Amino acid sequence: MVAKRIIPCLDVADGRVVKGVNFVDLRDAGDPVELGCRYSAAGADELVFLDIAASHQGRATLVELVQRTAEAVTIPFTVGGGIVSVDGITALLRAGADKVSLNSSAVRDPELVRRGADRFGAQCIVVAIDARRRTQAGSGAGHDAAPAWDVYVKGGRENTGLDAVAWARRVVELGAGEILLTSMDGDGTQAGYDLALTRAVADAVPVPVIASGGAGCIDHIAAALSQEPGGGGAAAALLASLLHDGVLSVEEIKTDLLARGLPIRPLA
Repeated sequence: MVAKRIIPCLDVADGRVVKGVNFVDLRDAGDPVELGCRYSAAGADELVFLDIAASHQGRATLVELVQRTAEAVTIPFTVGGGIVSVDGITALLRAGADKVSLNSSAVRDPELVRRGADRFGAQCIVVAIDARRRTQAGSGAGHDAAPAWDVYVKGGRENTGLDAVAWARRVVELGAGEILLTSMDGDGTQAGYDLALTRAVADAVPVPVIASGGAGCIDHIAAALSQEPGGGGAAAALLASLLHDGVLSVEEIKTDLLARGLPIRPLA
């Protein structure tokens, strides 16, 4: 059985790690290089580094900061934000990233996913999906309708009208090797992952799904990673506030999940 992964997320704006609630009210959470080193040494399985303002501000990811962070850690490292071309992917991989994450640019130019996968391999291409639950009024469905989610881009500022599950299927067909799935409703709330969203996407695609948005305790993480009925079925859990604020450590999380029988890589 493939081991489940614990992945700290460094959301970066203006060179600093930030954290907010529902993609707004951002607060400073530290230096990305310092935090990346800390989590790498603590036994995290991977890191995700997202330049969350790049697409909105219409600029490229801060390659120099990516390079310094990548040089300081010893675990796989995914970078996203402001990537609009194969040349942009190339620059980040050369700067030390193991994978790149495409979000707004994949919606604008879906063939970028295919071009990136053809050039570098599906294992290097992650598509990030920021999804918000569709309201009944917006969907035109009755109260008993199954839940549905819209895809948002530009740091959660713009609703594309795309269905999150259908979009996940499409980008995987184009060559994405992994989905980074964030519940905008859960982001920063620490009220738990959107398990229905996570399971819907995990069941729809044959590639790993990283659950993101809403972790408040180890029970939430275990639920997102569980393959049992009612669980999220995710391959990995993305964590930010819980780790940045010192509520939990990577060691505490892994020790607990291993005790529950989940297939987690033990600490070295």
